[in-house]
Amino acid sequence: MKLLLLNGNGINMRVDGAKLHIKDGRFSATEEPEEYVFSPKRIDVDSIVVYGQTGNMTLDAIRWLIKHNVQISILNWDGKLLTTMLPPESTNIKTKFAQYHAFENQESRIKIARGFVEAKVDKSTVVLDFLNQRYPTVDFDFSEDIDKLNNINSIRDIMGVEGGVASKYWNEFSKAVPEKYNFESRLNQSGRAIGAGDMVNAMLNYGNALLEAECLRAINSVGLDPHVGFLHEMNPSKNSLAYDLQEPFRFLIDLAVLNLIETNGIDKKDFIRTENFSLRLRPSGAKKLTEEINWWFNKRVKYQSKSPMWNYVILLKARELAYYLTGKRKEIDFLEPQYATKRHDSSDIRQKILSISYSDWKKLGFSKGTLHYMKKNAEADKPFTLNAHVRERLNQWEKLVTNG
Repeated sequence: MKLLLLNGNGINMRVDGAKLHIKDGRFSATEEPEEYVFSPKRIDVDSIVVYGQTGNMTLDAIRWLIKHNVQISILNWDGKLLTTMLPPESTNIKTKFAQYHAFENQESRIKIARGFVEAKVDKSTVVLDFLNQRYPTVDFDFSEDIDKLNNINSIRDIMGVEGGVASKYWNEFSKAVPEKYNFESRLNQSGRAIGAGDMVNAMLNYGNALLEAECLRAINSVGLDPHVGFLHEMNPSKNSLAYDLQEPFRFLIDLAVLNLIETNGIDKKDFIRTENFSLRLRPSGAKKLTEEINWWFNKRVKYQSKSPMWNYVILLKARELAYYLTGKRKEIDFLEPQYATKRHDSSDIRQKILSISYSDWKKLGFSKGTLHYMKKNAEADKPFTLNAHVRERLNQWEKLVTNG
């Protein structure tokens, strides 16, 4: 998957000689905006994200992009999805009818809604376990929530469990965010996502808008109706099914934002405060976050004896839901694929590195310079990785110490 971000003033998309010409926006009179030219049948972009303020897009350009199956997503100033133009949808009307019947059937709706929340709890556990390895104060237990989820039979109660899990999740998530980001919570008193008042919420809003657009693409491709969800209630102008489908994949956005925070890959200069005191990503910040999210979308995971990218898994899950609704699948499972991540920079590994003496390290066949570099990483507050050879030597050293 490849995302193309357009930002600033004066964005222009037009067709000339059958080629698509795109000119990015600018934020000053001195900068030269990037220009792109794509020949017919040769565009390597899957989705164009417009986060700009002014510009023009001709009807020919829209037609050209839709014909080439390129999604166009326009974000609002606060980073939320304003609208999206999708390639032609599936014309299988039976799929939509099956979706409507399942929505009206309380038992079917509850089963599907419960599946979305189960997946959300599972992936929330993945993120918090990832954080706990580095920040021992992150402590969580969703066992009671899971028990409740398995013993309730109303959408309202399922949403109540989902809200409780979200509250616990963001409370623990905040422990890993440095004070300079001014992040206190993701949820307001009514349990809804907070606006872009701080850097973290601004990034999360933007990232979830990209995820929503990707879910809409998948839903559209398999012929489902994005406005009829099973967990989220129908609401005018709301993409309820897209919100449902986001739940098993929100962790990708959270991990992308966390990585930028931990590596100091984004800071105050990448944001601008608006007149209503909200934060907006500057072009530099939007570019950094888009690239990070794109990396996570393209990350591969083992699923059904293959290794698809996560953005393709979103499509697979939408297709599995369509097959389940139409009777082509007997069960629906949003928990799969399972995902777990092992940190190389956990607090335990950092402590091991700091405890090793240079003489012991030399006995294992490594130079003092290597250990010096590792100790500097372990003392720093940034994440780091270790190659397999070094991890093996660390385990050898630990066994030697344990065995005396």
